[in-house]
Amino acid sequence: MTKVPVYFVPVKDKPSPEEVSAAARGLFAALLEREHVTLEKKLALKVHFGEMGNRTFLPAADYDGIVDLLEEQGSSCCYIETCVLYGGKRFRAEEHRKLAKSHGFTRLPVIIADGESGEEQTLHPISGKHFRTCSLGRAFDDFPQIIVCSHFKGHALAGFGGALKQLSMGFASKGGKLAMHMGIKPKIRNWLCKRCGVCQKRCQAGAITLGRAKGEVSRIDHEKCLGCGACFSACPHHAVSILSLRGLSGVFFQKRRFREKLAEYAAASHTSHRNIYLNFALVITRGCDCEPRPMFPLIPDIGIFASLDPVAVDQACWDACAERGRKFKGTEMLEHAEKAGAGSRSYELIRL
Repeated sequence: MTKVPVYFVPVKDKPSPEEVSAAARGLFAALLEREHVTLEKKLALKVHFGEMGNRTFLPAADYDGIVDLLEEQGSSCCYIETCVLYGGKRFRAEEHRKLAKSHGFTRLPVIIADGESGEEQTLHPISGKHFRTCSLGRAFDDFPQIIVCSHFKGHALAGFGGALKQLSMGFASKGGKLAMHMGIKPKIRNWLCKRCGVCQKRCQAGAITLGRAKGEVSRIDHEKCLGCGACFSACPHHAVSILSLRGLSGVFFQKRRFREKLAEYAAASHTSHRNIYLNFALVITRGCDCEPRPMFPLIPDIGIFASLDPVAVDQACWDACAERGRKFKGTEMLEHAEKAGAGSRSYELIRL
């Protein structure tokens, strides 16, 4: 079996943003040259803006060298992200953009791929164990090529987060996130429902009935429901619930199943675009950048990895952390991603 090339540039511990930027630019340029990659004239940088209160996300300045090179090559680019399933500053696009600005992501336009509330999506086919289609943010379809920049670190449920996590949760609409996290269909909490009809208008399946008369309840017909999450995203009164004991147990007690779902979404996202992957193994924390709290590195900074294969680049990062005494959980995600067609775990590390 031919090994997939993964390019690597080491970085000293606690580098400055300027040092990271220069290293990332050199690595990116080397990959483009050695892999004979042609850049599109219009492309996007998939990044993570960091949750409010988090201090260990990758700062915008780390990407400056990549953006400089893209602009020199004549490519126009933007930052692209999606809304999150839970509350906070990244739940709706308007607040998400404000957060990005406050965290320094001002150099490029910011596109929230799944729209203002997270329900703008397109279905991508996949022949998986858990899914036949994957719901991805609609605006990703506007870009045939995406530079997927990932902060490699731990994750409470996935085990670790890198390129595969970016491709799955990072590309998914709220409905897709719901399918991976829960695999359930929402319910209406009638004590909060104001019968305003917003959810009913957003429902493409005609699954919602509003209780207009006294004593009638609003409900969602689960036989018709697609599980897209549009009603949950749109409700201004927080009357639509996605929580259930079955759904929560599926996340916390069936982690292998959850990780396999991530892998299948990653495969759908990867095969839909000509992506380039850069993993920053810096400030390697136990938790992810979604956590609204300060965290501390588990091991010293390692460097930046790049590849055209998301499985290979994540495997290389996982191995590098393991060599330094930190074996993250979540290898089931790598195993299943390879089976799903997202890439190969067999790689050749090319140190620059």
